[in-house]
Amino acid sequence: MHEQTLQPPRSVRKERPYRSVSGYGIAVAVFLLVALGVWAMVQRLMPLPMSILLIVVGVALLPGLYMLQPNEGIILTLFGQYKGTDRSEGLRWTNPLQAGQKISLRARNLNTPPLKVNDKRGNPVEIGAAVVWQVYDTAQAVFEIDDYNKFVAIQAEAAIRHLATQYAYDSGDDLQSDEVTLRAGLDVVADALKAELNQRFASAGVEVLDAKLTHLAYAPEIAQVMLRRQQAVAIVSARHQIVAGAVGMVEAALKGLSERNLVVLDDERKASMVSNLLVVLCSDRETQPVVNTGTLYT
Repeated sequence: MHEQTLQPPRSVRKERPYRSVSGYGIAVAVFLLVALGVWAMVQRLMPLPMSILLIVVGVALLPGLYMLQPNEGIILTLFGQYKGTDRSEGLRWTNPLQAGQKISLRARNLNTPPLKVNDKRGNPVEIGAAVVWQVYDTAQAVFEIDDYNKFVAIQAEAAIRHLATQYAYDSGDDLQSDEVTLRAGLDVVADALKAELNQRFASAGVEVLDAKLTHLAYAPEIAQVMLRRQQAVAIVSARHQIVAGAVGMVEAALKGLSERNLVVLDDERKASMVSNLLVVLCSDRETQPVVNTGTLYT
């Protein structure tokens, strides 16, 4: 049997600062060297090789100049070896043999299109989010990930799909009363989405500043059914409040008649009065009164 060899853990490339030189003095020196070399060549103030040498030195210093805007960095490598990241603003200068790759450190928006996923109940829903992110470790973003922009887009979609399966779209009898849902717990869901995105983006040197759901709806194939369900729940809730209010009004009416001795009703007539009042108060249509011209018992 062959012994299994254990590979040492791969080291993760981390950003380290790079100290460059102010480029303004170098720019002046380049201009003076080239101008002096050309002037000396034209005026023949020195041997021709010396004039050419001044021009060559000035031109050789020129590739080391670069400009950095605020919230921008440049990754410097020398023959493939990472030397550091310069975040200084303005005109800078470094070794002309070093290669540089600029990278933006500004906050960026990622607006995902509506994704069709299944919620905790298995119902198809459409969900979309807006993610604000930025690069905080340039070395990880460039050297650990092939294309960090595509990585962020793909991982954000995966995180949103996974998040939707953890929560139900709306509350129901099959859920606990305090359980968080996508529709009612937007703040809690947003915090959970931000935490998962930060966990997924950590290997790319990217952090999430904010994440919010921008689109949430049932999928078209069940939207009408769920709408009728929500309407039925709303109707039942409204009817419950109407009946509770009507019972209180009937109770107050009977109590007032009894206290003022306006009329004495037996149990049968009280039941009839209660029934009529509930019909009038709970009906969703206009009721038509019937006038009794006889006695109370005919």
